[in-house]
Formats: sequence, structure tokens, C-alpha cells
Amino acid sequence: MNEKEKLIFQLIKKNPYLSQQEMAEQLGMSRPALANIISSLIKRGEILGRAYVLPEKNHIIAIGGANVDRKFIIEQHVQLGTSNPASVTETVGGVARNIAENIGRLGNRVSLITVMGDDHDAIYIEQNCNATMSLDLVEKLKDYKTGSYTAVLAHTGELVISMANMEIYEQLSPSILKKYEAIMQNASCLIIDLNCPLATVEYVREFAHERKIPFAIIPVSSPKMKNMPQDLHGVHYFICNRDEAEMYLNTKLDTYGKYEMAVKTMMQKGAEYVVLTLGEHGVMAGHADKVTHYKAAPTKKIVDVTGAGDAFVSAFLHGVLNNEDFKEAIQLGLTNASKTLQSDKTVREDLTKEKLLEWRNL
Repeated sequence: MNEKEKLIFQLIKKNPYLSQQEMAEQLGMSRPALANIISSLIKRGEILGRAYVLPEKNHIIAIGGANVDRKFIIEQHVQLGTSNPASVTETVGGVARNIAENIGRLGNRVSLITVMGDDHDAIYIEQNCNATMSLDLVEKLKDYKTGSYTAVLAHTGELVISMANMEIYEQLSPSILKKYEAIMQNASCLIIDLNCPLATVEYVREFAHERKIPFAIIPVSSPKMKNMPQDLHGVHYFICNRDEAEMYLNTKLDTYGKYEMAVKTMMQKGAEYVVLTLGEHGVMAGHADKVTHYKAAPTKKIVDVTGAGDAFVSAFLHGVLNNEDFKEAIQLGLTNASKTLQSDKTVREDLTKEKLLEWRNL
């Protein structure tokens, strides 16, 4: 900023409700000259227009899915081709939304960018998310249904089959995100899940790369790897599981040597940090040509696997964004994943920054 811009910025910061005429008089300049400078500040994202609201710094933005999750838990052994007695629960979900809630519960400021229908499921999501994240950047689309995910789980907690209605996310296009560029460019981290179309993922990757904003890509499932860019330059953090890595690299991964090679290959594509999650076998993580295996945190009893991957991602990103070293951030992720496996909640309601550190040190 030049000197005049700094003076105007400080005046707005002190009182964002001053009129342009009042500001012009206080600064001894013409109103048209002041209006031109304010217009320039808005275009550069230094202020956000309308009452000259100042952009938030150290603000995490998650982009992608926000669904209603329905879980059917079969009470006895699974029998295909017939009716199985089951109990059912309904919760909010979606990878980006789950990550946003975890990160919010850990004390970070976070906003969700997504698309939802103008329906009951959207209202249900809003009612359950307002306490942990900002939903100011959500777009409502009247001609589409809010995303939904239905999982059938065995009585052991293992997934039997899942079904997803995610058509609405094809509408989460770059044109929607461009409305929020001024906010996005002030983010401390941009996180995107692969519910978003490839064009949108590429747009955010380039946007983050040009502005040197930390950027994380989180897959949703193996089929969604079709939305994964081949060029990973500008991707600070790429976190995927074994199935997703196999789909992306078109190769079978069944030994620790192959896991290590997969991590190195994805770093060669441009990703700065790569984390390959391996369930009960922990994670294989790499940075700067060094790849390390980390054992999973002890888990007494698996209640439900849903949300464990998102829990790992969230606590890991919370760690690196709050100045934990890479190894400690991995351990935070493994701890949160283990605790989530032992809960029937997709996101643990008792999760806090203090609790996470306490769990890690047990």
C-alpha cells in the first residue's frame, strides 16, 4: 500500500461505517479520489466492500461437500438378498464439512464453501453447523437436492455398502468461487475435497499457487479421483488412502516398499507434503524426498469407521497450521483418528485443542 492507501485503510479499520464524504473531509482529499482508492483496495482484497468490512486473517476455508449422512447399523450378521434388522441414525456429513467441524472444534476460525438445495436437509445442516463454522459462503440452488450419503454398517462397525447422491456438486464451479476471491486470498489455508469438479480443483490449485497460500487436497473416494489434477505444483498437502492412491497411480499397492514409492511419486508430481493413510497400519508420509512410516495409535474398540479419515486430516492440518512440526502433526492426526474410531459420532463432540493434546500424551 502507498501512504494514502494506508491512511484510508487505518481510518476504515477504526470506523468501517464512515461515509466516503466523511472520510474525504477527514483526510483532506476529494470524494472521487477517495472513491478510486477504495475501489482499488476492494479489487485487491484489502477490504471487502459494503461497510468496508476488513478481511479475516488466519482464516481457514474448506471447499466441497456438506451432506446429510444416514447410517443403518445391522444388528446381527449381514445377510445379503434379504431384510436385515437395523437401527438408523441421521447426522450431518460431507468431507469438507466434517473437516471444517473438526478444525472449528479445535479452536480455529473456519468457513465452508459449498452448494446446497433449498430444502429440509439444508436447514438440518445449517442448524448443526453454525456453532463450529461460518456458513456465509454457502450457495443455495433451488433446482437441486442437498447432497446425501447413506451407509450400511455391520454390527462390528465395518462398512458394508454406501450410497451417495452428490449430483449437486457438479454445480460447485469456478464461477461460484470467483465471487469469494477477495476472502479466499486472505485465507491461512484452502482445503478442497474431490466432490468438486476437476475444473474447480484446478482453479483453486492455481489460485493458491499464485498467491502462495497453503493448499490441501483431500479425496473423497476412489471414483472421485477422476477430479484429481495430474500437476500437483502448488499443493502443499495431499492426503489420501491406499485405494485412492492405487486409482490415481494406476498400480497395486500391497507392500511397504510400494507405499513408499507411491508417496515419492506423488511428491515428484509437485506436492510438497504427501500422507498416505493405511488404516490399522498407520501412515506413510513424505516431504523433501524423505519418506517415513508412522504406526497407528492404539485403538481399544472400533465402534464406527465413518469420519476417521476426516479426523486424521483435520488434526494433522490443525497441527501444521499452528506451528507443530510435521512429525507431531502426524501424531495429532493419528490420535484424533483413533479416538473417532471409538465413537459413534462422525465428529467427536468432546473434541477440543486441549483434549487432543491430552489424548496424544496418554
